[in-house]
Amino acid sequence: MLVSGILPSADAGALGLRTAPVLGFVVAITIVAELARDAGVFDVLAQRLARWGRGRVVALWASVVALAVVSTVFLSLDTTAVIVTPVVVVLAQSIGVSPLPFALATVWLANTASLALPVSNLTNLLAAPAIGADPAAFLALSWAPTLVGVLIPVAILTVVHRRTLFGAYRVPQPGTPSDRVLFWGAVGVLVVLLPLLTLTHDVWIPATVAALSMLVLFAVRRRHVLRLGLVPWQALGLAAALFVLVETAHANGILDFLTDVAPDGHGVGALLQLAATGAAAANGVNNLPAYLILEPAAGDPVALMALLIGVNLGPLITPWASLATLLWHHRIVALGVTISWPRFMLWGVVVAVPTVAVAALVLALVAG
Repeated sequence: MLVSGILPSADAGALGLRTAPVLGFVVAITIVAELARDAGVFDVLAQRLARWGRGRVVALWASVVALAVVSTVFLSLDTTAVIVTPVVVVLAQSIGVSPLPFALATVWLANTASLALPVSNLTNLLAAPAIGADPAAFLALSWAPTLVGVLIPVAILTVVHRRTLFGAYRVPQPGTPSDRVLFWGAVGVLVVLLPLLTLTHDVWIPATVAALSMLVLFAVRRRHVLRLGLVPWQALGLAAALFVLVETAHANGILDFLTDVAPDGHGVGALLQLAATGAAAANGVNNLPAYLILEPAAGDPVALMALLIGVNLGPLITPWASLATLLWHHRIVALGVTISWPRFMLWGVVVAVPTVAVAALVLALVAG
Protein backbone atom coordinates (compact mmCIF):
# COMPACT_ATOMS: atom_id res chain seq x y z
CA MET A 1 0.00 0.00 0.00
CA LEU A 2 2.79 2.41 0.89
CA VAL A 3 5.12 1.58 -2.00
CA SER A 4 2.38 1.63 -4.66
CA GLY A 5 1.00 4.95 -3.45
CA ILE A 6 -2.49 3.57 -2.79
CA LEU A 7 -2.01 5.09 0.66
CA PRO A 8 -1.09 8.74 -0.01
CA SER A 9 2.12 9.95 1.61
CA ALA A 10 0.29 12.66 3.58
CA ASP A 11 -2.07 10.10 5.10
CA ALA A 12 0.83 7.75 5.77
CA GLY A 13 2.70 10.53 7.58
CA ALA A 14 -0.33 11.39 9.70
CA LEU A 15 -0.79 7.70 10.52
CA GLY A 16 2.84 7.42 11.60
CA LEU A 17 2.58 10.44 13.90
CA ARG A 18 -0.55 9.00 15.50
CA THR A 19 0.60 5.41 15.95
CA ALA A 20 4.32 5.78 16.79
CA PRO A 21 3.67 6.75 20.45
CA VAL A 22 1.12 3.93 20.74
CA LEU A 23 3.46 1.25 19.41
CA GLY A 24 6.33 2.72 21.44
CA PHE A 25 4.28 2.30 24.60
CA VAL A 26 3.50 -1.32 23.69
CA VAL A 27 7.22 -2.09 23.33
CA ALA A 28 8.18 -0.33 26.56
CA ILE A 29 5.45 -1.81 28.76
CA THR A 30 6.11 -5.31 27.40
CA ILE A 31 9.79 -5.03 28.30
CA VAL A 32 8.90 -3.79 31.79
CA ALA A 33 6.44 -6.65 32.36
CA GLU A 34 8.76 -9.37 31.01
CA LEU A 35 11.72 -8.22 33.09
CA ALA A 36 9.54 -7.83 36.19
CA ARG A 37 8.53 -11.45 35.73
CA ASP A 38 12.17 -12.52 35.37
CA ALA A 39 12.93 -10.63 38.58
CA GLY A 40 10.34 -12.77 40.38
CA VAL A 41 7.85 -9.99 41.10
CA PHE A 42 4.77 -11.89 39.91
CA ASP A 43 5.83 -15.21 41.47
CA VAL A 44 6.43 -13.65 44.88
CA LEU A 45 3.15 -11.77 44.64
CA ALA A 46 1.29 -15.00 43.85
CA GLN A 47 2.88 -16.71 46.86
CA ARG A 48 1.88 -13.82 49.08
CA LEU A 49 -1.68 -14.04 47.77
CA ALA A 50 -1.78 -17.74 48.67
CA ARG A 51 -0.68 -16.97 52.22
CA TRP A 52 -3.08 -14.06 52.58
CA GLY A 53 -5.90 -16.42 51.58
CA ARG A 54 -5.30 -18.37 54.84
CA GLY A 55 -6.45 -21.62 53.30
CA ARG A 56 -9.78 -20.30 51.96
CA VAL A 57 -10.09 -20.61 48.20
CA VAL A 58 -12.65 -17.81 47.98
CA ALA A 59 -10.20 -15.37 49.61
CA LEU A 60 -7.50 -16.47 47.17
CA TRP A 61 -10.02 -16.07 44.34
CA ALA A 62 -10.69 -12.46 45.34
CA SER A 63 -6.95 -11.77 45.43
CA VAL A 64 -6.40 -13.30 41.98
CA VAL A 65 -9.25 -11.23 40.55
CA ALA A 66 -7.70 -8.09 42.05
CA LEU A 67 -4.29 -9.01 40.59
CA ALA A 68 -5.76 -9.58 37.12
CA VAL A 69 -7.65 -6.28 37.23
CA VAL A 70 -4.66 -4.22 38.43
CA SER A 71 -2.35 -5.89 35.90
CA THR A 72 -4.78 -5.21 33.05
CA VAL A 73 -5.58 -1.63 34.03
CA PHE A 74 -1.99 -0.49 34.47
CA LEU A 75 0.12 -2.91 32.39
CA SER A 76 -2.35 -3.74 29.56
CA LEU A 77 -4.41 -6.81 28.72
CA ASP A 78 -1.55 -8.64 27.02
CA THR A 79 0.50 -8.56 30.23
CA THR A 80 -2.35 -10.27 32.07
CA ALA A 81 -2.81 -12.86 29.33
CA VAL A 82 0.88 -13.66 28.94
CA ILE A 83 2.39 -13.21 32.39
CA VAL A 84 -0.33 -13.30 35.06
CA THR A 85 -2.07 -16.34 33.55
CA PRO A 86 0.76 -18.85 34.14
CA VAL A 87 1.35 -17.43 37.62
CA VAL A 88 -2.21 -18.00 38.81
CA VAL A 89 -2.58 -21.33 36.99
CA VAL A 90 0.57 -22.74 38.61
CA LEU A 91 -0.59 -21.28 41.94
CA ALA A 92 -3.93 -23.10 41.68
CA GLN A 93 -2.23 -26.35 40.67
CA SER A 94 0.25 -26.10 43.55
CA ILE A 95 -2.53 -25.95 46.16
CA GLY A 96 -4.59 -28.73 44.57
CA VAL A 97 -7.41 -26.55 43.21
CA SER A 98 -8.89 -26.71 39.69
CA PRO A 99 -7.10 -24.04 37.64
CA LEU A 100 -9.98 -23.60 35.16
CA PRO A 101 -11.86 -20.74 36.90
CA PHE A 102 -8.57 -18.93 37.53
CA ALA A 103 -7.52 -19.34 33.88
CA LEU A 104 -10.89 -18.10 32.61
CA ALA A 105 -10.79 -15.15 35.01
CA THR A 106 -7.47 -13.97 33.59
CA VAL A 107 -8.56 -14.09 29.94
CA TRP A 108 -11.99 -12.55 30.54
CA LEU A 109 -10.71 -9.81 32.83
CA ALA A 110 -7.78 -9.15 30.50
CA ASN A 111 -10.40 -8.02 28.00
CA THR A 112 -13.20 -6.61 30.14
CA ALA A 113 -11.01 -4.69 32.60
CA SER A 114 -9.06 -3.14 29.71
CA LEU A 115 -11.57 -0.30 29.33
CA ALA A 116 -10.37 1.57 32.40
CA LEU A 117 -7.43 3.73 31.28
CA PRO A 118 -5.77 4.68 27.98
CA VAL A 119 -2.83 2.40 28.82
CA SER A 120 -5.03 -0.64 29.39
CA ASN A 121 -5.62 -1.44 25.71
CA LEU A 122 -4.22 -0.43 22.34
CA THR A 123 -7.71 0.60 21.23
CA ASN A 124 -7.92 2.99 24.19
CA LEU A 125 -4.64 4.65 23.23
CA LEU A 126 -6.02 5.28 19.76
CA ALA A 127 -9.26 6.76 21.11
CA ALA A 128 -7.82 8.71 24.06
CA PRO A 129 -6.81 11.92 22.21
CA ALA A 130 -10.39 12.40 21.00
CA ILE A 131 -11.93 11.58 24.38
CA GLY A 132 -9.92 13.97 26.53
CA ALA A 133 -6.62 15.72 27.10
CA ASP A 134 -5.69 13.64 30.16
CA PRO A 135 -6.48 10.21 31.66
CA ALA A 136 -9.01 11.79 34.06
CA ALA A 137 -11.31 12.69 31.16
CA PHE A 138 -11.09 9.12 29.88
CA LEU A 139 -11.72 7.67 33.35
CA ALA A 140 -14.76 9.90 33.87
CA LEU A 141 -16.53 7.94 31.12
CA SER A 142 -14.88 4.54 31.55
CA TRP A 143 -15.06 3.85 35.31
CA ALA A 144 -18.68 2.68 35.47
CA PRO A 145 -18.59 0.42 32.35
CA THR A 146 -15.28 -1.01 33.58
CA LEU A 147 -16.87 -1.87 36.92
CA VAL A 148 -19.61 -3.72 35.04
CA GLY A 149 -16.94 -5.44 32.95
CA VAL A 150 -15.31 -6.78 36.10
CA LEU A 151 -18.36 -7.68 38.18
CA ILE A 152 -20.44 -9.63 35.65
CA PRO A 153 -17.72 -12.09 34.48
CA VAL A 154 -16.53 -12.62 38.07
CA ALA A 155 -20.10 -13.18 39.30
CA ILE A 156 -20.77 -15.76 36.55
CA LEU A 157 -17.51 -17.61 37.24
CA THR A 158 -18.16 -17.60 41.00
CA VAL A 159 -21.62 -19.11 40.59
CA VAL A 160 -20.60 -21.71 38.01
CA HIS A 161 -17.46 -22.81 39.94
CA ARG A 162 -18.86 -22.34 43.46
CA ARG A 163 -17.92 -25.87 44.58
CA THR A 164 -14.29 -25.21 43.78
CA LEU A 165 -14.16 -21.63 45.01
CA PHE A 166 -15.77 -22.22 48.40
CA GLY A 167 -13.37 -24.96 49.41
CA ALA A 168 -10.12 -24.99 51.38
CA TYR A 169 -6.41 -25.53 50.66
CA ARG A 170 -3.15 -26.01 52.53
CA VAL A 171 -1.15 -22.79 52.78
CA PRO A 172 2.23 -23.16 50.98
CA GLN A 173 5.56 -22.15 52.46
CA PRO A 174 6.75 -18.67 51.43
CA GLY A 175 9.37 -18.38 48.71
CA THR A 176 12.12 -15.83 48.26
CA PRO A 177 13.46 -14.19 45.07
CA SER A 178 16.78 -15.51 43.79
CA ASP A 179 18.21 -12.00 43.43
CA ARG A 180 16.91 -9.49 45.99
CA VAL A 181 18.54 -6.53 44.25
CA LEU A 182 16.76 -7.33 41.00
CA PHE A 183 13.51 -8.02 42.80
CA TRP A 184 13.40 -4.81 44.82
CA GLY A 185 14.71 -2.78 41.89
CA ALA A 186 11.88 -4.06 39.69
CA VAL A 187 9.36 -3.42 42.47
CA GLY A 188 10.65 0.14 42.80
CA VAL A 189 10.29 0.77 39.06
CA LEU A 190 6.70 -0.52 39.10
CA VAL A 191 5.78 1.49 42.19
CA VAL A 192 6.92 4.69 40.47
CA LEU A 193 5.53 3.79 37.04
CA LEU A 194 1.96 2.74 37.85
CA PRO A 195 0.70 6.06 39.24
CA LEU A 196 2.45 7.95 36.43
CA LEU A 197 0.45 5.96 33.88
CA THR A 198 -2.77 7.32 35.40
CA LEU A 199 -1.53 10.93 35.58
CA THR A 200 0.42 11.37 32.34
CA HIS A 201 -1.06 12.11 28.93
CA ASP A 202 1.97 10.89 26.95
CA VAL A 203 2.21 7.49 28.64
CA TRP A 204 4.98 6.32 26.35
CA ILE A 205 7.42 8.65 28.13
CA PRO A 206 7.28 7.16 31.67
CA ALA A 207 6.96 3.66 30.19
CA THR A 208 10.12 4.19 28.13
CA VAL A 209 12.03 5.54 31.12
CA ALA A 210 10.89 2.53 33.17
CA ALA A 211 11.95 0.12 30.40
CA LEU A 212 15.39 1.73 30.14
CA SER A 213 15.78 1.57 33.93
CA MET A 214 14.94 -2.14 33.91
CA LEU A 215 17.33 -2.80 31.04
CA VAL A 216 20.17 -1.09 32.90
CA LEU A 217 19.36 -3.03 36.08
CA PHE A 218 19.38 -6.36 34.26
CA ALA A 219 22.50 -5.45 32.28
CA VAL A 220 24.31 -5.20 35.62
CA ARG A 221 22.70 -8.13 37.47
CA ARG A 222 21.48 -10.66 34.87
CA ARG A 223 22.68 -9.78 31.38
CA HIS A 224 21.87 -13.14 29.77
CA VAL A 225 18.14 -12.40 30.14
CA LEU A 226 18.37 -9.44 27.75
CA ARG A 227 17.38 -10.56 24.26
CA LEU A 228 15.65 -9.26 21.15
CA GLY A 229 12.71 -11.51 22.01
CA LEU A 230 11.72 -9.06 24.74
CA VAL A 231 10.26 -6.89 21.98
CA PRO A 232 6.83 -8.20 20.87
CA TRP A 233 7.70 -8.31 17.18
CA GLN A 234 4.66 -10.32 16.06
CA ALA A 235 2.21 -8.05 17.87
CA LEU A 236 3.94 -4.97 16.45
CA GLY A 237 3.86 -6.37 12.92
CA LEU A 238 0.19 -7.29 13.18
CA ALA A 239 -0.79 -3.90 14.64
CA ALA A 240 1.23 -1.92 12.07
CA ALA A 241 -0.19 -3.91 9.16
CA LEU A 242 -3.75 -3.41 10.41
CA PHE A 243 -3.13 0.31 10.86
CA VAL A 244 -1.92 0.65 7.26
CA LEU A 245 -4.71 -1.45 5.74
CA VAL A 246 -7.54 0.33 7.55
CA GLU A 247 -6.02 3.80 6.95
CA THR A 248 -5.75 2.95 3.25
CA ALA A 249 -9.44 2.03 3.19
CA HIS A 250 -10.33 5.30 4.92
CA ALA A 251 -8.09 7.38 2.61
CA ASN A 252 -9.75 5.92 -0.48
CA GLY A 253 -13.29 6.44 0.79
CA ILE A 254 -14.09 2.74 1.10
CA LEU A 255 -15.43 3.17 4.63
CA ASP A 256 -17.23 6.48 4.18
CA PHE A 257 -20.63 4.76 4.35
CA LEU A 258 -20.07 4.15 8.07
CA THR A 259 -20.65 7.81 8.89
CA ASP A 260 -24.07 7.55 7.23
CA VAL A 261 -25.21 4.56 9.30
CA ALA A 262 -23.82 5.86 12.60
CA PRO A 263 -26.48 6.26 15.33
CA ASP A 264 -27.31 9.82 16.35
CA GLY A 265 -27.23 11.14 19.91
CA HIS A 266 -26.40 9.57 23.25
CA GLY A 267 -29.66 7.74 23.84
CA VAL A 268 -29.66 4.25 25.25
CA GLY A 269 -30.61 2.76 21.88
CA ALA A 270 -27.84 4.56 20.00
CA LEU A 271 -25.14 3.58 22.49
CA LEU A 272 -26.36 -0.02 22.61
CA GLN A 273 -26.30 -0.18 18.81
CA LEU A 274 -22.74 1.14 18.61
CA ALA A 275 -21.48 -1.17 21.37
CA ALA A 276 -23.20 -4.21 19.84
CA THR A 277 -21.78 -3.39 16.40
CA GLY A 278 -18.30 -3.08 17.88
CA ALA A 279 -18.62 -6.40 19.71
CA ALA A 280 -19.88 -8.20 16.60
CA ALA A 281 -17.10 -6.74 14.45
CA ALA A 282 -14.44 -7.62 17.03
CA ASN A 283 -15.56 -11.24 17.17
CA GLY A 284 -15.68 -11.31 13.39
CA VAL A 285 -12.32 -9.80 12.45
CA ASN A 286 -10.41 -8.96 15.71
CA ASN A 287 -10.94 -6.00 18.02
CA LEU A 288 -8.17 -3.75 16.68
CA PRO A 289 -9.33 -3.54 13.04
CA ALA A 290 -12.92 -3.46 14.32
CA TYR A 291 -12.16 -0.26 16.23
CA LEU A 292 -10.26 1.30 13.33
CA ILE A 293 -13.04 0.50 10.86
CA LEU A 294 -15.85 1.80 13.08
CA GLU A 295 -14.04 4.84 14.49
CA PRO A 296 -15.61 7.26 11.94
CA ALA A 297 -19.06 6.17 13.15
CA ALA A 298 -18.28 7.47 16.64
CA GLY A 299 -18.20 11.23 16.36
CA ASP A 300 -17.76 12.32 20.00
CA PRO A 301 -16.25 11.06 23.30
CA VAL A 302 -19.40 9.30 24.53
CA ALA A 303 -19.89 7.49 21.23
CA LEU A 304 -16.20 6.52 21.21
CA MET A 305 -16.57 5.05 24.69
CA ALA A 306 -19.59 3.04 23.53
CA LEU A 307 -17.50 1.70 20.66
CA LEU A 308 -14.70 0.83 23.08
CA ILE A 309 -17.20 -1.06 25.22
CA GLY A 310 -18.00 -3.21 22.20
CA VAL A 311 -14.44 -3.86 21.05
CA ASN A 312 -12.94 -4.27 24.56
CA LEU A 313 -15.66 -6.05 26.54
CA GLY A 314 -17.16 -7.92 23.60
CA PRO A 315 -14.32 -10.03 22.13
CA LEU A 316 -14.82 -13.01 24.46
CA ILE A 317 -16.37 -15.38 21.95
CA THR A 318 -14.17 -16.25 18.96
CA PRO A 319 -10.51 -17.22 19.50
CA TRP A 320 -9.26 -14.52 17.11
CA ALA A 321 -11.37 -11.68 18.54
CA SER A 322 -8.47 -10.55 20.73
CA LEU A 323 -4.75 -11.21 20.45
CA ALA A 324 -4.74 -11.61 24.25
CA THR A 325 -7.04 -14.65 23.94
CA LEU A 326 -4.69 -16.43 21.54
CA LEU A 327 -1.69 -15.66 23.76
CA TRP A 328 -3.63 -16.90 26.80
CA HIS A 329 -4.62 -20.17 25.14
CA HIS A 330 -1.02 -20.89 24.17
CA ARG A 331 0.06 -20.43 27.80
CA ILE A 332 -2.64 -22.58 29.44
CA VAL A 333 -2.13 -25.45 26.98
CA ALA A 334 1.59 -25.44 27.82
CA LEU A 335 0.60 -25.75 31.50
CA GLY A 336 -1.69 -28.73 30.92
CA VAL A 337 -5.03 -26.91 31.16
CA THR A 338 -7.46 -27.79 28.38
CA ILE A 339 -10.73 -26.18 27.34
CA SER A 340 -12.35 -26.82 23.96
CA TRP A 341 -13.00 -23.86 21.71
CA PRO A 342 -16.74 -24.68 21.35
CA ARG A 343 -17.12 -24.63 25.14
CA PHE A 344 -15.05 -21.46 25.38
CA MET A 345 -17.18 -19.76 22.75
CA LEU A 346 -20.44 -20.84 24.40
CA TRP A 347 -19.42 -19.39 27.74
CA GLY A 348 -18.10 -16.33 25.92
CA VAL A 349 -21.59 -15.64 24.60
CA VAL A 350 -23.06 -16.10 28.08
CA VAL A 351 -20.63 -13.52 29.49
CA ALA A 352 -20.19 -11.06 26.61
CA VAL A 353 -23.86 -10.35 25.84
CA PRO A 354 -24.96 -9.14 29.30
CA THR A 355 -21.61 -7.46 29.97
CA VAL A 356 -21.69 -5.32 26.82
CA ALA A 357 -25.39 -4.53 27.19
CA VAL A 358 -25.22 -3.50 30.85
CA ALA A 359 -21.99 -1.53 30.32
CA ALA A 360 -23.64 0.45 27.50
CA LEU A 361 -26.65 1.16 29.70
CA VAL A 362 -24.39 2.33 32.52
CA LEU A 363 -22.48 4.58 30.10
CA ALA A 364 -25.77 6.18 29.06
CA LEU A 365 -26.49 6.95 32.74
CA VAL A 366 -23.00 8.31 33.43
CA ALA A 367 -22.95 10.45 30.29
CA GLY A 368 -26.37 11.89 31.09
